[in-house]
Amino acid sequence: MHGIIELIMDNLYTIVLVAFVLIVFTTFLLLTTQVKKKSKRRLRPKSNQVLIRDAIRKLDSDPHNPESLKILADIYFKESKWEKALPLFQTQLDIAAAYPQIDQFEAGLKLGICSLKLGKPEDAVKPLLLARHERPENFEINYNLGEALIQTNDFEKAIPVLRKALAINTEANEVYASLAKAFYKTKRFKEALPYLKKTLDINPESKEFLYYMADSLHETGNTDKALKIFMHLRADPLFGIYSCLTAGTIHFNYGQIDKAIRDFEIGLKHQSSDKDIQAEFRYKLSQAYLKQNDIGKSLMYLKETNAIKPNYKDVPSLIARYEELNQNQNYRTYLIGGNSDFVSLCRKLVLVHFKKSRAKITNINVFTDFAELTTDIETDKWEDTVFFRFYRTTSSVGELFIRDFHAKIRDEKAGRGICVTAGTFSDESKKFIEGRPIDLIEKDMLVKMLTSIESEPSYLQL
Repeated sequence: MHGIIELIMDNLYTIVLVAFVLIVFTTFLLLTTQVKKKSKRRLRPKSNQVLIRDAIRKLDSDPHNPESLKILADIYFKESKWEKALPLFQTQLDIAAAYPQIDQFEAGLKLGICSLKLGKPEDAVKPLLLARHERPENFEINYNLGEALIQTNDFEKAIPVLRKALAINTEANEVYASLAKAFYKTKRFKEALPYLKKTLDINPESKEFLYYMADSLHETGNTDKALKIFMHLRADPLFGIYSCLTAGTIHFNYGQIDKAIRDFEIGLKHQSSDKDIQAEFRYKLSQAYLKQNDIGKSLMYLKETNAIKPNYKDVPSLIARYEELNQNQNYRTYLIGGNSDFVSLCRKLVLVHFKKSRAKITNINVFTDFAELTTDIETDKWEDTVFFRFYRTTSSVGELFIRDFHAKIRDEKAGRGICVTAGTFSDESKKFIEGRPIDLIEKDMLVKMLTSIESEPSYLQL
């Protein structure tokens, strides 16, 4: 019995001893780990501080110490302290010929990146070119050089460099946007399209590249697709104003004048200090309202255009012309009325020209810029076939047109021809008709004839 008790006591003692040792050992490990963690937390920032302090001290005595330059520049670079890092990398490049241990590629690359980060792309190009000469197959150097060239608007040179970067790393999504912009800015719209599509797949909310896509589609003949994007962008504060202008122009060319007016009016709501674009919107609105025969509004926008930018395009001459149109309904019909109204007016002009005669119009042909009427005229003294041509232009009619008119008179077997214009005839035209059975009626006489036409006098009934 006594032996059993001793055995139990020995085992108990052993257990207690082992437990005590384990507790002490575990506590020691925990304390050691915590101390190490605290030490690391304290030493990490201090380590850089010590390195910086030592490097600065060495550079004070030797400004060209390559090791200290590299240590200090790399620390600043990693901490994104671009202004401090830049001159250190520049110094490394400047002294590289005397210190072969300096890595010119790394110094050139990082100097270029610092310049880009500081918004100085023109300063980035040279060191990046130097670095590219060292390692032409490096992705980072090709990409950053491409970016520097784009930011200096040297888009043509940027394209092959960025293509090289993409060939090195096809997974680099950021290169697609740069290439898309470079191709767009060099007006290589067809080549820009696949890069624009990829860019928008990556970032579909980019209004800048949406606009580039729309404009590229428009320039490559995909007008309907482009129009949808321009319409979507009309409200955008940056690209909306240009989208409105292009969308309105497309609608205008499609003959959708109401939609064009809406586009231009939205465009006018955008604030822009560019007087050219302000003037262009009003000029376009003037053209649109003219298509609707609203001379009053057309004239209003022309005058606003002239106030913003005097002598813009042909605005002064258009103002003079439309003011005259606004005062004379018949003259307005002659120049811009529909074809049926224009032909009806031409028939009346025939009768005005031969007031005291009997006129029978036997044939009418209407073209884009003029109308032709073949007329049998009978008076108390003579009767003959007279061929009329009415030009709807306010510019000068040249000799070639009168020669063509003369040939048509012969074809119609007419005894005489009368050519009318809202503009003038050239000196060559007037010389050509000498000795030929042709009369020329210019604007001043035409306006008098139009003014003499009353609403519907009996002698104008055909």
